[in-house]
Amino acid sequence: MLILKKYGILSISIFILLIYAFTGDVYAQSIEYLRGKVIEITSEDLDLDFGGGMSGDVQYFKVEVQSGELKGQILELENTSFGDEVYDLWFEVGDRVFIEVYETDQGFSGHVVDYQRDIYLSILLVVFLVIIILIGKIKGIKAIISLGVTIILILKILIPMILRGYSPFYMSLLTAFASTLITYIIIGGFTSKTIGALAGTLVGLFLAASISFMISGLAHIKGISGDEINMLLYLPTEINLDLTGLFLGGVIIGALGAVMDVSISISSSISEIKKNSPMISFKGLFLSGMEVGKDIMGTMTNTLILAYTGASLPLLLIINAYDFSFTRMINMEFIAIEFVRAMAGSIGLIAAIPATALTTAYLMTRKEMKKDV
Repeated sequence: MLILKKYGILSISIFILLIYAFTGDVYAQSIEYLRGKVIEITSEDLDLDFGGGMSGDVQYFKVEVQSGELKGQILELENTSFGDEVYDLWFEVGDRVFIEVYETDQGFSGHVVDYQRDIYLSILLVVFLVIIILIGKIKGIKAIISLGVTIILILKILIPMILRGYSPFYMSLLTAFASTLITYIIIGGFTSKTIGALAGTLVGLFLAASISFMISGLAHIKGISGDEINMLLYLPTEINLDLTGLFLGGVIIGALGAVMDVSISISSSISEIKKNSPMISFKGLFLSGMEVGKDIMGTMTNTLILAYTGASLPLLLIINAYDFSFTRMINMEFIAIEFVRAMAGSIGLIAAIPATALTTAYLMTRKEMKKDV
């Protein structure tokens, strides 16, 4: 508890300040988007005929504005639902919402944009931070800071640079390198353990990027898959986004966490072995690191593949429901995209094992090796 009292509030404050300093409140730039609370459902008209074979439900309700210049005012709004479970909203008294407000001849009106979810996400974030600090103590605090730096690199460097027309592929590589270097230095300092983990991570990421680049060309994978990617084609900008590069960048960023995890685990294990057995040879350290890596390899490859499978689960359900053959399924681009992501990331993860073990073992024993020479 002393660690939590001494460092917990400070680290959480640093994390939040970093995020707000570099990203700001996403709703602060537009006064039209206001917070509100549903205080009364006035009436509901169900199963209305809108013509053309369309029918839907209409809901009339009152919302109390809770932010901005209109704070405290009551707006009477309406909401239409057409039975679409994905996009339709249906409100109850007490729901907290975001409202897009506009001025009319009769005063102010508007419509609900979405629910307020940031309150509950903030609670989840605080729980996450507290658990990290309680379990990790000083190292947990360092992990929080490194996480904040990584988020800043992605939100304030990677994404803006891509939107300015820079290559998503190369920007993702640079971001991954910067994130890896900063994270390792914050957590472990500039030591042989850190250098070994960094070398293994870079080898793994480079191999994952190279494989995904080669396969995307051979298999004619353009990277266009899903509603979000298609929406990028119509961004209000003159920049022509490189969608294939965006796909390749996604492979790099997606594999980064797992490859870093494997590399630092092997490097730390070798460091501890050397600390407890100072006379151990380079070969002994290398083989020990490889054994640790082999044990990690099975679970971490599962982690990557299951993560990508989980993200594609709705698509897999659709494919199975329509009884597509395996040959047809595997040749669909969105399936090929997820397959390449999982396989390239896993190959990069596996390659990081010998690279980390070799580099760290050499750095830990280079003085002894020079004496022998």
